[in-house]
Amino acid sequence: MRSLLLSSLFVLLSPCLSRAFPRTVHVYPRADTPRPAIRIVFLSDVHFGITRPAFDGDSSVPSDKVNARLVSKINHLPALSLPRDNGVDAGQPVGSIDYVMIAGDIANRQEVPIQSAAASWNQFHHDYQEGITLHDRRNQPAAFLLVPGNHDLSDAVGFYRKMDPPADATSMAGIYNLMLHPAIPLTGTSFHFPRDKVNYSRTIGGVCFLFITIWPDSGNRVWMEKELSRVDPHTPVIIVAHDPPDGDPAHFVNPNGDHDINSRDRFENLLEEYSKDANNALGDDGKPKDDRIEQLGFVRFLKAHPNIKAYFHGHNNWNEFYTYKGPDGDISLPTFRVDSPMKGKYSSKDERRLSFQVISIDPVSRTLTARECLWNPDPSRPDAAPVWGESCTIRL
Repeated sequence: MRSLLLSSLFVLLSPCLSRAFPRTVHVYPRADTPRPAIRIVFLSDVHFGITRPAFDGDSSVPSDKVNARLVSKINHLPALSLPRDNGVDAGQPVGSIDYVMIAGDIANRQEVPIQSAAASWNQFHHDYQEGITLHDRRNQPAAFLLVPGNHDLSDAVGFYRKMDPPADATSMAGIYNLMLHPAIPLTGTSFHFPRDKVNYSRTIGGVCFLFITIWPDSGNRVWMEKELSRVDPHTPVIIVAHDPPDGDPAHFVNPNGDHDINSRDRFENLLEEYSKDANNALGDDGKPKDDRIEQLGFVRFLKAHPNIKAYFHGHNNWNEFYTYKGPDGDISLPTFRVDSPMKGKYSSKDERRLSFQVISIDPVSRTLTARECLWNPDPSRPDAAPVWGESCTIRL
């Protein structure tokens, strides 16, 4: 009877988020039932190839050292208990981790003197693929869920500033092979964009995840439409991309002249859609500044698919749970932004704010909780356990 009353209550409650979101759904798991929740570690912008100005009492610390420390903290998660925040499995042991989800920029853009994408991918393989010791509930190694970032793709297609080598698709090919498992693996020389896009879907805990290349532009939405046509309209859908839902105007195709990548127009040609906005004017940072028309196309897509319940991303990095409203404020999409170990807006200046997220999905109640995990809370004690920060719960 009690479970029936709780189910009825969930039907009446609307999707919501804590703090930046309007309301909060509280879920009180029963201690006497097996844990149904899926666990996902979420991070982004690991940027192999650059250095942190300060870390662990040292200066100019290379990314492989920083990421190795992050991996050691991720491996410590099963020994922790979740905070008592009224979210999914609140107060319960973290236990097994099913997936490690990374929203791109595995490699940094190889602008001189930064190392090649090939060197960065090798470091990622060592630190993450070989270094992570997590196991899922079946005692199998936690699976990776990767999407590429703008730096990975710029390394493959070129950039308007000098890179050495001018192009290296090793990181893109590595992500493609790991996620799509082609019969003949791609290499840094055989990868070709946009033919070889890293678009794929996974059903996780009754939720359809759509993983896409950079941002849901018109080209990616063609693929997404096909995937969603095979999904029950009542199945919740989550989008994972590198760019935030408002996009990055510089990532569209150059609409000018030969549509090439050049230092005058500063478009990066990382999507299939041509920029259409504001005569492609440059902002104060010297980059294209407007993508309102492109965003409106995405908003129409969201309205046509109300079962899209959330969006996870990196690119501009800090921990934030917020609602994407669209250019006209007529959409409400719960959105989750994650920090970077190398380029966090706040954590790059204060390493105590370095964080990733732990996502728990309860497939029974269709509830998701994302929790900020501060992995370097005391820089004077490198072995200190991570601590919990903000959390956010939504109904899917």
